[in-house]
Amino acid sequence: MAQSTTTVRRPATRRRVTFLVTAAALAGFDLSAKAWAQSNLAGNPLEGGPLDLRLAYNPGVAFSFAAEAPSWIVIAVTAAITLAVAVYGWRTAATSGRALTVAIAAILGGATANLIDRAGDKVVTDYLHTGWWPTKSRR
Repeated sequence: MAQSTTTVRRPATRRRVTFLVTAAALAGFDLSAKAWAQSNLAGNPLEGGPLDLRLAYNPGVAFSFAAEAPSWIVIAVTAAITLAVAVYGWRTAATSGRALTVAIAAILGGATANLIDRAGDKVVTDYLHTGWWPTKSRR
């Protein structure tokens, strides 16, 4: 006897809900970390060797690309990319493996947190700093 449609949909729905919950939890964690950094790292960086905690603000996107672009363009493009990642994750969560689903949820969570953070004051709060990873601070 063939499986019913309900039996097939439940695991897919559960995987998709897990994907969204994971992305939301990671976005919440990232926004909390940004709030902590703003409260605790302003003028008081924590030196950790290869990884420091240092407050910085990025008006652009990755590697400060488009830092001089109008903020509404950066927000619109970021929102479009975030939506594309969400759609891709939603569509693939039903059939992909756990590692890929978590990886896409992490990307979506980070992108969502950055979009929310940017919407407030037109910059993204950064707090991880290394000597070799390009970071830029503006405020």
